[in-house]
Amino acid sequence: MSGTGVSGAADGRPVAAEARHDAFVTTSRRGLNHDLPPMRLYHKAKKFGTWDPRAIDLRQDKEDWKLLNDAQKDALLRLVSLFAAGEESVTLDLLPLIMVIAREGRLEEEMFLTTFLWEEAKHTEFMRRFLDEVAGVSGEDLHHYHTPSYKKIFYEELPQAMNRLLDDPSPAAQAEASVTYNLIVEGVLAETGYYAFYRTLQRQGVMPGFVQGIRNFQRDESRHLAYGVFLLQRLVAADDSIWNVIDRRLNHLLPYALGVTHEIYASYGGEHPFEVDQQEFIDYAIKQFSLRAQRIEQARGKSLAEVYRLAADQVEEAAPDGDEPAGAAGQPGEAVPPVEPRPAEGTGPSSTGGGGAAA
Repeated sequence: MSGTGVSGAADGRPVAAEARHDAFVTTSRRGLNHDLPPMRLYHKAKKFGTWDPRAIDLRQDKEDWKLLNDAQKDALLRLVSLFAAGEESVTLDLLPLIMVIAREGRLEEEMFLTTFLWEEAKHTEFMRRFLDEVAGVSGEDLHHYHTPSYKKIFYEELPQAMNRLLDDPSPAAQAEASVTYNLIVEGVLAETGYYAFYRTLQRQGVMPGFVQGIRNFQRDESRHLAYGVFLLQRLVAADDSIWNVIDRRLNHLLPYALGVTHEIYASYGGEHPFEVDQQEFIDYAIKQFSLRAQRIEQARGKSLAEVYRLAADQVEEAAPDGDEPAGAAGQPGEAVPPVEPRPAEGTGPSSTGGGGAAA
């Protein structure tokens, strides 16, 4: 059942003035399907996503900040600045995807995406709170931390892919948008950033409030990633040619994602102020990339019912019950942060993909 009945213009785009509803899911025989993966993620979001960025105690973080040397302060400020702008960007750019899903009448998916947007907004708020209250940089312009690879993703590729959906809601356009948003921004950049925070701050036993916030971020993002993988699996199952779209997009963007890490280290002459090895983060990023690509490829030739079964495990891995969110790589029962990254399982969804070239 379509959630909307919309007359189209000559080019196939909806005409807002003629938009109308023919029926509603909630008053139909079908009702809401609480077994759908996105609906199960929605219920998890209600349970795990209700934390308040302003309720986290940052008093010890302020004291710990004073103990960092200048290079360490700069490195942490750089990473938080990248996160702050990145969270703002995904908050701004998510709406076109929600609109496309709503116009397709996928109510359960749209319901989950409303929590998705709310959580991205909270991430934006928390990062800015750290900059104001802990780093004390209110009034300073931090755009100089945005390197060329970072700008390519967040200034160009992400807004272009997402806003394309306003005029082109095709499955191919949805796939490119989800790859950019979910797999690259959230699945490679954000998760590698979380790993960096754990390896630097938690290892040194500093910034407990900030680390608590990052754990909440990762719990939220585990649900976002589960949805992104599900969406791409659904698209691939419906049309196998979408896999080629996904493969090209992944290999186009991965060099820029890895380039962000390269450029961070280059800013410090290759030696990070917190004494963490660059290759460790490259290996971790490639592993995250490979795992998600493999999961999506599993949907090739599958029915929609089989995709729902594939997605069931991903839903269970997203923010499980307990004190810790799922492991960054989506492994059930793996607490974060992992002690050491596992070896990379490949360089991308194809043997000649961008991972090898970028690394």
